[in-house]
Amino acid sequence: MQLFRCENCGQRLYFDNTRCVHCGAHQGFDPDTLSMKVYDPAAAASVGHYRACTNARQVGICNWLIPPSSDASYCLSCRLSMVIPDLGVPGHIELWASLEEEKRRLLYSLLSLKLPLVSRQQDPVNGLGFRFMADAPDGDSERVLIGHQDGIITLNIAEADPVVREATRRQMAEPYRTILGHFRHEAGHYYWQLLVKDSDHIEPFRRRFGDERQDYAQALERQYQIGPMADWQQYYVSAYASAHPWEDWAETWAHYLHMVDTLDTAYQFGLSTAPRPAQSVEVQLNSNPYRDAGFDTLIAQWLPLTAALNSLNHSMGYDDVYPFSLSAAVIDKLAMVHGIIHGLPIRQGVQTN
Repeated sequence: MQLFRCENCGQRLYFDNTRCVHCGAHQGFDPDTLSMKVYDPAAAASVGHYRACTNARQVGICNWLIPPSSDASYCLSCRLSMVIPDLGVPGHIELWASLEEEKRRLLYSLLSLKLPLVSRQQDPVNGLGFRFMADAPDGDSERVLIGHQDGIITLNIAEADPVVREATRRQMAEPYRTILGHFRHEAGHYYWQLLVKDSDHIEPFRRRFGDERQDYAQALERQYQIGPMADWQQYYVSAYASAHPWEDWAETWAHYLHMVDTLDTAYQFGLSTAPRPAQSVEVQLNSNPYRDAGFDTLIAQWLPLTAALNSLNHSMGYDDVYPFSLSAAVIDKLAMVHGIIHGLPIRQGVQTN
């Protein structure tokens, strides 16, 4: 995630800012330019000006702007939300706001990587949409499950409650469980359909991840009944990735987005595991050589950075912030994700499943 500057006074801004702490100017994120813009709230209903999203004006949960050329009422991010919870229920606004905040971080990554991003309104067949739903209060209905189906990503708003999420993480024996992680994983399923299925990438995919034509329901049932293979760490980024090739791809895709965004943030703050020459503030805030770097450069920076992050956490008495170990097979899969995203030739690779 890059850092930003106030157009009025040059004050440093962050992705979620709505006002400049120095000059007080109203700020919003412009997804077209991936930058923060100053806007006038008085022009909220005037086409031809940057305008606040309706969810910002009515509920106060969004900081994305509608560009001057658009007559839309909602920003790009909020237009992707097809279903939202009943905001009349106490606590729902806060949980929904947390989901929308993390969704905007996902969309920032997708936009910065120049991945195709269209809504269901634009493309009812291949467009992307989100459903944020709550379990029925009487408990008679089935629980809302996290998942992806044909471009629609569903999240249970209970995942936005840190107490519930931590309890689920412990129950599932997961080392890592976050809202953003869910979004990145489910987006991986969507982009598999968009970029891999029925493409020239399908055979290299099967060579690395396995044959996705095996029965998905049976594979998940087997995973839940007997668990992953004993040596799963040699081939998969997580235990859940071993359940089925689709889940392996989604977990690997999510991990790649973790890498790119974290390296982006580290660079913006001048963090490095090796010294680099001092640069001007303008260059430091608005460029990142790793964003479009080759995969070998990314992984060479990523591995020592995660070791440093874990060590910093230990110094504060916390567990690993990065509870993963990347084998050669996993790195090869990550390289394939990188190649597909950037339109590069896919390395020959080796069969790992």
